[in-house]
Amino acid sequence: MTSKTPTPQPRPKPLKRPTQSRAKATVQAIFDTYVRIWQRDGWERITTRAIALEAGVAVGTFYDYFPSKQALHSGYVRHCIEALLQAIEQQAVQPQELSWQQRLGRLVRLLCGADGQVSWFHPEMLELEPLVAEQKHQRRAYEELLSAWRRVFDAASDLPEKPAAATLEAMHLAVWGGRRYAMLVQLDDAAMGRWAQQMQGFCEQAVALGEAPKP
Repeated sequence: MTSKTPTPQPRPKPLKRPTQSRAKATVQAIFDTYVRIWQRDGWERITTRAIALEAGVAVGTFYDYFPSKQALHSGYVRHCIEALLQAIEQQAVQPQELSWQQRLGRLVRLLCGADGQVSWFHPEMLELEPLVAEQKHQRRAYEELLSAWRRVFDAASDLPEKPAAATLEAMHLAVWGGRRYAMLVQLDDAAMGRWAQQMQGFCEQAVALGEAPKP
């Protein structure tokens, strides 16, 4: 009796990252089309061929980067994290004239997704995580976002005392974990705005308590 050969599973990771301007533009067009088709047709109806055709990209070129739609999704999630980190750098770290409260407010609102999405997210993305993200990749994203909190407070020259590492991590867990849960239950924009405002207040209080003199 012969054993049945297992069906090869589609590779869930991108093959390479674009480095040249033309390649970056091609991958961005693929991402934009991916989002557009998902919003229009849903995840289940997405095919790599349909994305390539609608993006105006040769199917072979598409497969040079993404051998499956799972790999495309993995690449898109990474793109979202990098876009968010860049926005934090540009809006909350680099400006010179901001108070620490303003820097913190911008950071929290970006992480909460309350000032307009830096990138498009959908609740089904959480369900896809086991297919595309290993624990080490989850940990890397976690550490990168936590590092953004450190950079924001390092840039806050008007802050007498920087928050302790444990306080930074607690704020990061509260904000980013809340963002993921809010996405899961699909809070509307008004509710997201109210929640972000409350989180900003909680974080300001946590930082201010750290500045208070110890008895």
